Amino acid sequence: MKKIVLVDDMDIFNFIMKKVISNVDPVHQVHDFTNGQQALDQLEDLEPNLIFLDLNMPEVNGWDFLETMRARNLPHKVYILTSSTSELDRQRSEKYQNVVNFLTKPVAQDKVAEILKEV
Repeated sequence: MKKIVLVDDMDIFNFIMKKVISNVDPVHQVHDFTNGQQALDQLEDLEPNLIFLDLNMPEVNGWDFLETMRARNLPHKVYILTSSTSELDRQRSEKYQNVVNFLTKPVAQDKVAEILKEV
């Protein structure tokens, strides 16, 4: 069973992603957080195979989250899911070894299926 962490300040997005993941493969264990700091506090205990991360969040945003992961040498794979279409954000994300891909919301169910097969 793969463990997946969703980090997005929008409850509705986490709800939709859980539904999509469940439709694709209901065997996965999904943990969702609307607060980046709470997710960071639990990462080492959860040991997720995959993190779906939003960039634009209050308090601890996606960039802060990635910097903290880097500082703690956390190895988890991150897929950025954001409403940002900024090429600068995409380029910035490439500086983090944990970031596997930069995706713009909404993400199609077939793309989620493809991601889950890779993990």
